[in-house]
Amino acid sequence: MKRYLILFLLCFQGLLAQVQFEARVSKTTLGLNERLRIDFVMNIDGDNFVQPSFEGFRIIAGPSQQVSQSWINGRTSFEKSYSYFLLPAQKGILTIRPAVIEFNGQIYKTQPIKINVTAATEQPRDPNDSQISADDNLYLVADITNTNPYINQPITVVYKLYFSYNIGINKWDELSKPKYNDFWSQNIEIKDLILEEGMFKGERYRYVVLKKVILYPQKSGKLVIEPLAMNIEVKLPTNRRDMFGSVIENIVDKRVSAGAKTINVKPLPETGKPIDFTGAVGKFDFKAIPSKTTLKNGESLDLVLSVTGTGNLKLFTLPKPEVPNALEMYDAVHDEKVNTPLSGMNGKISDSYTIVPQYKGDYVIKPMHFSYFDLGTGTYKTISSSEIKISVLDGPSQTAETHNTASAGKNKIEPVEQFRYIDLRTTLTSSKEPIFFQSNKFYALLFLPFLLLPIIVLFKKKKEAIDSDVFGNRIKMNNRLAKKYLSEAKKQINNKELFYIALEKAMHNFLKAKLHIETSEMSKDNIQELILSRKANPQAVSDFISLTENCEIARYAPSSSAAIQHDFDKAIAIISELEKQI
Repeated sequence: MKRYLILFLLCFQGLLAQVQFEARVSKTTLGLNERLRIDFVMNIDGDNFVQPSFEGFRIIAGPSQQVSQSWINGRTSFEKSYSYFLLPAQKGILTIRPAVIEFNGQIYKTQPIKINVTAATEQPRDPNDSQISADDNLYLVADITNTNPYINQPITVVYKLYFSYNIGINKWDELSKPKYNDFWSQNIEIKDLILEEGMFKGERYRYVVLKKVILYPQKSGKLVIEPLAMNIEVKLPTNRRDMFGSVIENIVDKRVSAGAKTINVKPLPETGKPIDFTGAVGKFDFKAIPSKTTLKNGESLDLVLSVTGTGNLKLFTLPKPEVPNALEMYDAVHDEKVNTPLSGMNGKISDSYTIVPQYKGDYVIKPMHFSYFDLGTGTYKTISSSEIKISVLDGPSQTAETHNTASAGKNKIEPVEQFRYIDLRTTLTSSKEPIFFQSNKFYALLFLPFLLLPIIVLFKKKKEAIDSDVFGNRIKMNNRLAKKYLSEAKKQINNKELFYIALEKAMHNFLKAKLHIETSEMSKDNIQELILSRKANPQAVSDFISLTENCEIARYAPSSSAAIQHDFDKAIAIISELEKQI
């Protein structure tokens, strides 16, 4: 029981440690005729709020109570505040004493605040004029982690928008984006904008991080980062109040800029710079690993050169292996697995070479060297791989003289020219053209007209039979007209009147083809009787008649594009259904 009580007290104590209760003022220096706004803000629902006496001030509005609660990214936040507007009664240094609340049996107090009251200042006559200016309450700042880096040393630029508690922000737009000439840059994605609090110019401000960028300078000297400029829609309090006593706010546009920033980039030292240095800066590890060292005839191996660590991984090249002439090496396949957080690039890059031996024997790939500049020590460092020995067990032997120098690790091979055997069999063809007369082509062309005569006669008889079938031709013509008008209706689907004209014609021509009737016979009763006599579905018949009648009405009645599309789809469905039934 005692253990549970201690655990409860610890949890309760942790809850108390999270309670915040503070006083916020619109300004700390004001004229005798100016108003002061003070907010007592808490992050819990405190009870028994006791306001201070406000000695030296006169309350002209308040208290007004506000409560807000929000859920952001699964986290709940609560805020309750009591607001007052005060008018100083005398000049000098006045102190606003603590306010008091009670929460879970505990008493909490705000810190006292000193206000410097000066002589009266000139007040704006227009009641719509703002009590405060956005100039002294809104700032766009570019925080840079290092303004004096080496070449290829990462620096971070974070753009923050600071604004005081006296104003509000509606929205913002970028007027000009910063340019990073002579830098390799990578933007860090910000998924959600989070409102935070912090100190700026010795005062407490709210701020939002708008943009984060990682930069790698590519040359030495003074490099300029062009500024980010934005247009901010700001809410400023005026001298007017609404019927509930709340301050009416004006919406104004304010243009702010982070200002141009100069970065003084130091060159990498020349002292101790290796000959094979390719620009790697950071902290790295280098390895050269073959997939196998013993091969049979026809097999190949993969030689992987990799660099892992933290630094400018995307901005340098890896060394290239030197292999004996008897080993055929193909171009490298480059691979990158690199992350770019605020601290800079980290991860792994690699080059994979496929090597195919040409002859059996033992070969040596000389050690490879990778050099980089270590920012921690300010010196160059070189990592060397081990010597790689390759054994090819079988295959063709080298017929040329081979010089093996074990100490140098090199095989010198004279290339051998290999030839195919001469093919003794030949196939000769005549260069003269064959005689056309009495050839196969001659007899084929001679008898071709006699073979085509029966086909021509049959085709002519078929055409005469088709032409004589007036009734069948009319049905085919109506079918073609129905398809034509449905196609025309689809083309005019964005033009209501032309669409319904084409749709109605398509429906009528479909009936002409199926029922063998003319336009004069197309009455509602006659159509219904004829279609039903073909044992068609009564619902399909009813839908057909309803749609044809609707075409005339829909030309002049208001209808949406969705209704037009619905009628077109319905016509296709009805025609398809009746096509099967009649």
